[in-house]
Amino acid sequence: MKLRSPLKFPKLWLTIGFLMIAVVVYSSLTPTPPQIASFPQSDKFVHFVTYLILMLWFAQIYSLKTIHLLLFVGFVSMGIVLEFLQGMSQQRSFEYLDMLANSSGVLLGLILAKTPMGTCLLVLEKILMHFEKS
Repeated sequence: MKLRSPLKFPKLWLTIGFLMIAVVVYSSLTPTPPQIASFPQSDKFVHFVTYLILMLWFAQIYSLKTIHLLLFVGFVSMGIVLEFLQGMSQQRSFEYLDMLANSSGVLLGLILAKTPMGTCLLVLEKILMHFEKS
């Protein structure tokens, strides 16, 4: 897969990204997931934001549009598979609305990747490089 060339630390960003995926998988499959927010349907909001961040993160690392399509399909599929796995466990439940929230987050992440939000890692690198020189 082709990495976006302007990034100076693509391996670091990939490592952080894969750690985020591991946290999502663990949190999705653990019997007692952490409660991040406590308002009605807050879990849907957490699903949405989590998958938005994953898509936006990886879309900044990979530059090809075909890779973006693969990322989109991959993250939507991941959300669906994890939901089915939750449904097969005794402690967690299967919810179509969670799949919808996950998929909506992935879609918005893909859209935001085409805006200035899609340069967050590049901007972060420039800030880090500035502090390194100081």
